[in-house]
Amino acid sequence: MSDTDPSDIPDSRSNPYFIGHEAAEKSFLDAWTGGRMAHAWLICGPRGIGKAALAYRMARFVMAQGARAQGGTDMFGASEVPETLQLSAEHPIFRRIAALGHGDFRAVERGWSDAKQTKRKTVIGVDEVRSVGGFLTMTPAEGGWRVVLIDAADEMNANAANAVLKVLEEPPRRALLFLVAHNPDRLLPTIRSRCRRLDLRPLADRQVTALLNRYRPDLDAGDTAALAVLADGSIGRALELADEGGVSLFRDLVALLSNAPKLSITGVHALADKALRGDVFRTLSGLLSWWLARVAAHGARGNLSALSEIVPGEHSLAEKLIAAAPPAAWAETWQEIGRISERSLALHLDRKRSLVLMLTAIGQTAAGRRAA
Repeated sequence: MSDTDPSDIPDSRSNPYFIGHEAAEKSFLDAWTGGRMAHAWLICGPRGIGKAALAYRMARFVMAQGARAQGGTDMFGASEVPETLQLSAEHPIFRRIAALGHGDFRAVERGWSDAKQTKRKTVIGVDEVRSVGGFLTMTPAEGGWRVVLIDAADEMNANAANAVLKVLEEPPRRALLFLVAHNPDRLLPTIRSRCRRLDLRPLADRQVTALLNRYRPDLDAGDTAALAVLADGSIGRALELADEGGVSLFRDLVALLSNAPKLSITGVHALADKALRGDVFRTLSGLLSWWLARVAAHGARGNLSALSEIVPGEHSLAEKLIAAAPPAAWAETWQEIGRISERSLALHLDRKRSLVLMLTAIGQTAAGRRAA
């Protein structure tokens, strides 16, 4: 695809469009131009904010520099200091990495759990990382660097993590390792300590809005604005919610809960019936949990007025719930909703019944039947 094509939603490997995380990009570029490149980089942050996109951007940059030495000097000694990590989608290096066809680059992800490649494994096993050490010790085929990108490193099992640790303990020359991590605390402390860490923050609402306008120009302005808030700084989550009808489901939740503590039995069951379709239960329970945590946190700080209204009626509902029960009671209800959701998903319980239990818990808290 071209740099200006807004119609497709490419994956991180083939996406030339990038927004946000300028400080992280500058840290990497400064390390390169200053001749202080770490042999391993740990790129951390919540899901869907662009960690893998940044990692591939960094990898493409390094591969495109080729035989130029870090510090901005080319192979003939001429000074040439790069000012950006950007590489056009038409660049041969970009195309080869996107196709996983560059001899000096390797990407490690969770393998497929079925022959038809429809579902991935839950972890990255040792088989996926076994050859990383040998690959990085080889002389770069094109005179530059050998690069391995692991997405996501916190999904490695113990054996895989130990295999990567061995590489980090004796890093090969002219080799780089990029580790993407949603939850870096799951990684071995010895892995974390051997990496240069870049912590990425959630995107601003305006940045999520800009990305949605590019990737989903079919959405109306109201839904785009709502998704930018509901996504909580994650363009990945915003796109998932757009595909799952998240704004419409959130409107249904707000409309139903606006009558709390007396919730319509018919309305509860009508909404719960939707949880039986596809991945709607996960979306609904996620939205409910996220929103309740948001309300409880702002209520505890006494600044509900700072909450922007996502859909009509949502702000007045938040005020109503906080007036009906203290924030501590809502925090307890939020924990219970989380437990119900986790059990339902892990044990494949009746999703309709689980959602009814969640909504009932909110009604009971609003009625003052739960202790704070």
